[in-house]
Amino acid sequence: MNEGRREIVQLVFALVGIIFLVKLFFVQVLDNKYAELADGNAILKEVEYPFRGLIYDRNNKLIVYNTPEYDIQVITKEIQNFDSAKFCTVFGLTREELRVKFKEMKGRKEYSPFKPTLFLNQLSNIDFARVQDFLDEFPGFYIQARTTRAYQSPTLANALGYVSEISKESLARDASGIYKQGDYVGQSGIEAYYEEQLRGKRGVRFKLRNVKGIEKGSFKNGEYDTLSTPGANLYTGIDIDLQQYGEFLMKGKAGSVVAIEPATGEILSIVSGPSYDPTLLTGRNYSSNFKLISNDSLKPLFNRPLMAQYRPGSIFKIAQAMTALQEKVITPDTRIRCDRSIINCHGAHTNEDLRGAIANSCNPYFHNVLRRMLNKGIVNDPYEDTRIGLEEWDKHIMSFGFGSRLGVDLPNEKDGLIPTPAYYDRAYRNKPWKFSNIYSIAIGEGENLVVPIQMANFAATIANRGYYYTPHLIKAIGENGKPLPQYTERHYTSIDSSYFMIAVDAMQKVVEEGTGQYRARLADVIVCGKTGTVQNAPPLFDHSVFIAFAPRDNPKIAVSVYVEDAGQGARAAASIASLMIEKYLFGETKRPHIEQYVLNNKFE
Repeated sequence: MNEGRREIVQLVFALVGIIFLVKLFFVQVLDNKYAELADGNAILKEVEYPFRGLIYDRNNKLIVYNTPEYDIQVITKEIQNFDSAKFCTVFGLTREELRVKFKEMKGRKEYSPFKPTLFLNQLSNIDFARVQDFLDEFPGFYIQARTTRAYQSPTLANALGYVSEISKESLARDASGIYKQGDYVGQSGIEAYYEEQLRGKRGVRFKLRNVKGIEKGSFKNGEYDTLSTPGANLYTGIDIDLQQYGEFLMKGKAGSVVAIEPATGEILSIVSGPSYDPTLLTGRNYSSNFKLISNDSLKPLFNRPLMAQYRPGSIFKIAQAMTALQEKVITPDTRIRCDRSIINCHGAHTNEDLRGAIANSCNPYFHNVLRRMLNKGIVNDPYEDTRIGLEEWDKHIMSFGFGSRLGVDLPNEKDGLIPTPAYYDRAYRNKPWKFSNIYSIAIGEGENLVVPIQMANFAATIANRGYYYTPHLIKAIGENGKPLPQYTERHYTSIDSSYFMIAVDAMQKVVEEGTGQYRARLADVIVCGKTGTVQNAPPLFDHSVFIAFAPRDNPKIAVSVYVEDAGQGARAAASIASLMIEKYLFGETKRPHIEQYVLNNKFE
């Protein structure tokens, strides 16, 4: 009996031992809660956020910089004797807001009661100064310093973009593992496109604490600490003075102004109207301000230079002329009667050659030119003949950079549209179509759609006599950076360079004798330009369009202007373009009557 009892006792001890071993295994190996608790009592992991890269203009003027802000983090297991009423008073919260903050924090995937978790974010210097003396009254709450974006002037918002907290959706898509909830990322514009270069690299510091949470110095003398690495500075091709002037001229208008340096493709100015003050999308009021801006019926967040798709109007006649010359269906001396029974026209002209047709923007001339290009009589069937002609026409037109994205270093660039045979097949549901169905594309109407950046690039292409560099904002990354290789490649059109001199001559004639002579002409420099008036649905005014470059020889600036609902291209658009050219080349404008005409916003 004693023997049996002894065996039972041994078995019980053995079972108890096994249970303790299993429990110990779960505690020490499988369940990291206790390890976290132990570490939490001894070590505080402090993330050091890097300075985001700065952004400069072409003359090394600072555009975007950083200013300090502060986050409040909490380790919930360290909260003791929490005076919620006083906390709400100090931090300017209601009881309900405080409850929601705790609920949201505990609902995050990465939440742990033993680790610092973001509780309040984006306290300004003023806010921090107000609350810092009270923090020792709230054990478990800590300050985390970081920076937010600040701006030298309220300009260039649509191109710069903004920085805000990463969304749950973006965090879920992030395969790099770099970001966590509460981190800030570029959400649009340059900030988004160059996020990898601007963000820098986070550092980490491990600090020892006693059981009361008081810091006692670095862990192992900083052996495991890592320093943060600042983001790279970006140097743009933007002339910030020209940018500000363009935004000044576009006040009260919808549309865009884009200026490019033809010799490099660097964007000098990129104005979207209407726009917004970029400081509104920084700090603690970001969410409310973003909602207001997003709901604005004028769409200030809509980056028109890259995202708006318009019919080009008569500026497209230059591309038509170049294509017709290349296809040898006309010569510079070809005269075509202005037969207004075929298509409407304007101005007093009758029988122009090519230069005169461009200068006077003759619609019947280019109607006839397109018919010659599309109906060469290659086959007897007029439908098939038009299809063959349109395929060749497409190749030439698209070589100017129309109909596809140029590759600008900004997100959300649109393609525009150059209609192809496949497009018309879909549009006519596979029913036959021919020249008489599509002739409106001859004068930049119909199905043609271009993006303002493409129009400025087109002007730069003519200025370069047949090639362009991909338009871009950033000319160097880092102080000693070189131009990015993708922006140093020349893109040639399919048009022989000799033909571009005809376009140059004609565009000079537009400004000196033709439709642009009253507001685009400058006394001290030869401006080459082309007006465009894009049809709009009554009772709205037509859209005003103008492209130009100057000087004629060795051009320094190419510009496109598109002003919605402003009437003829020779009015609003031509005036703004010439003022921008004058401002850039001479540093000032000497035509106050033209400037006042633009600012009055009355273009009748």
